[in-house]
Amino acid sequence: MRRLNFHHLHYFWAVAKEGNLTRAAQSLHVAQSALSTQIRALEDQLGYALFIRSGRSLLLTEAGRLVLDYAESIFALGNELQMTLQGGQQANQQLRIGAVATLSRNFQENLLRPFLGRNDVHITLESGSLGELLERLVLHKLDVVLTNTPVSSDAHRSWRCQLLDRQSVCLVGPPRDGQPPFDLRRDLQHVRLILPGRSSDIRSQFELYCDSHEVRATICAEVDDMAMLRLLARDSGDVALLPAVVVQDELRSGALQLYLEIPEIVEQFFAVTQQRHFSLSILNELLKIH
Repeated sequence: MRRLNFHHLHYFWAVAKEGNLTRAAQSLHVAQSALSTQIRALEDQLGYALFIRSGRSLLLTEAGRLVLDYAESIFALGNELQMTLQGGQQANQQLRIGAVATLSRNFQENLLRPFLGRNDVHITLESGSLGELLERLVLHKLDVVLTNTPVSSDAHRSWRCQLLDRQSVCLVGPPRDGQPPFDLRRDLQHVRLILPGRSSDIRSQFELYCDSHEVRATICAEVDDMAMLRLLARDSGDVALLPAVVVQDELRSGALQLYLEIPEIVEQFFAVTQQRHFSLSILNELLKIH
C-alpha cells in the first residue's frame, strides 16, 4: 500500500472544515481545480468517496467523517510536537488551561498564584463547557482542563483525571453580630437561601442532606455561575450555599460571615489531561507531578 500523502490529507481537512471547495481554495491560496484534483487523488488512494455534494456545500460521507477524525488527531499531534519542542527552546513556557465556567475564580487564582509574575511562564486561560474544553484538549489546543466534575475514560478517550482539592461546603451570609451561632435545624427555615443550579453536584448533595435530616429551606435564587453566586451572596443579604473559597475575600474582610460548614457536602476540583508524547515540565509543576 502506498504511503499516505499528508499534503492531500491537509487539503481534505481544509475542505471538510470549510464545507465549501471555493472557500477552502481561497484559504489555502490554491486554484479550485488543483484542490479538486488533490481530493480526488486522496479518494483514489483510500478507495472511498469522502464528500457528497449538497447544493453549493460539500458533506462528508461516512468514510469522510472517519478520515476527518484521523486527520484531526494527526495534525493535533503535529501541533503538540511543534509546541513542545519550541517551548523547550524558548525562555517562556506556555501553559494553556481550560476551566469550566462554573468553577470558582478564586480556586483558579489560588492554583495559579505560584506562576503569577514569573517571567518564564506564559499562561492562557479559557472558559467554557466541559464538553467544549475536552474537545480542545483532544486537539492539543489545551494542556489541561480544570473541572469540579470527575471525567472517566471510555473506549474513545483515555483521560487522566487527578483530584486537586476537596473542600467542605458552607452556609454564608451577612454578619450575625450578637446572635447565637447559626443552627441548621432551627434557623434554616427562617432565612432565604441562594443555591447552586440543579446541574451542580453541590445542589444534589444538599438536597439529599436536607431530605435525610428532615430539614426544609426557602429557596430564593438558583445560580449556575459561581462568580454570580458570590456577588449575590455578598450583596443580597440572603444566605448562600457554596465552598468557602468562592467568598474567601468577603469572609476575610468581614463582609460575609461563615455560619457553618456542612462536612457531609464537599466540592471536588479535578485536573483532566491526556497522554502526551512529551512531558511538559510547567504542567507537571502545576499539578505537582514529580
